Amino acid sequence: MEREVYLDNAAATPVRKEVLEAMLPYFDKYYANPSTMYKPGLEVKKVLDEQRAKVADLIGASPEEIVFTSSGAEANNLAVKGIPFAHRKKGNHIIISAIEHHSVLNSARFFERLDYEVTFLQVDEFGFVNPRRVEELIRQETVLVSIMHANNEIGTIQPIQEIAEVCKSKGVFFHTDAVATVGNIPVDVNELGVDLLSISGIPLGAPKGTGALYFRKGTRIMPLIHGGIQESGRRAGTENVPGIVGLGKAAELAKQDVEEWSNKVKALRDRLIYGVLERIERTRITGHPEKRLPAHASFCVEAIEGEALIYMLSSQGIYANTGSACASKALKTSPVLVAIGVPPDIAQGSVVFTLGRSNSMEDVDYVLEKLPHVVERLRAMSPLWKQEAA
Repeated sequence: MEREVYLDNAAATPVRKEVLEAMLPYFDKYYANPSTMYKPGLEVKKVLDEQRAKVADLIGASPEEIVFTSSGAEANNLAVKGIPFAHRKKGNHIIISAIEHHSVLNSARFFERLDYEVTFLQVDEFGFVNPRRVEELIRQETVLVSIMHANNEIGTIQPIQEIAEVCKSKGVFFHTDAVATVGNIPVDVNELGVDLLSISGIPLGAPKGTGALYFRKGTRIMPLIHGGIQESGRRAGTENVPGIVGLGKAAELAKQDVEEWSNKVKALRDRLIYGVLERIERTRITGHPEKRLPAHASFCVEAIEGEALIYMLSSQGIYANTGSACASKALKTSPVLVAIGVPPDIAQGSVVFTLGRSNSMEDVDYVLEKLPHVVERLRAMSPLWKQEAA
């Protein structure tokens, strides 16, 4: 193959060189348990506190407002389950959007089995949540609203500040899944006004299996993992010290370069979007054309199957995705695309490109060279395309 171009950075990213170097000593040199009271353990505990401060600094929080988790999905579970459990007397109503990640959707559905009511808030054709609609749906027994900061399948960035203002005025806890945004755009929890915010290490160039939950100081939350008093009693289990060191270093690096990176990658994204729409007929962009993640380009290509497209692109050394990484193996129409009103037959042709720090303009041009030929080959085999041509 002529070239290899990795464009699925929403699913996984390479660990940054500086991150890997920072982690290595904590596998074999500084290996003591941070919960112990002797010198090696106390030294590791100090290191954990330093990483907590780095993660907090990235999002404008205080160190004591950060709980380390094993992933963004666990952070979402801790928020969406931990708040209702801790505030059962307040009410039994939860509001989430119809395009949330499965870790939020399924956490909310879990409460339906516990006699809670879950309202699935619909979005418009761009995937936007209307803050006024949130206000209309909140009632006295509403305990939590959870709306993602940006969707990793269609790239749309939500009006989180406005939604947070609504929730604050109603005295309702507000959580946002910021896995797709932290590390890709500047994020400040005080500017957003949220009570809880989920982070994954993957977009930051940290190792898989790392994440964190921000919870505003004074917010009471029920732990999901019971045991010892790690993470101030909010998440039991011996901490993944090497992973946390990696997350802290990645957060430190992101703090330094996230604005520069965001501006740089927009040029690549726009070239890819305009190039695809120009070269391939009957193709539509999904999500908002402007208010979207800077490294995100997603499309629906008519009369083809997304899985076949991804397979054939892979044979050309181009690695992308069709829908989210957690849903692509389900081989069914994307619920996100259904929610924004894409017809099921067209939604089957979903393709998502997410750029990373190693991508270049030459990578984008290679995709623009190969993608039209792949689509042409697939359409030549498609009965749907042949019927329309006839």
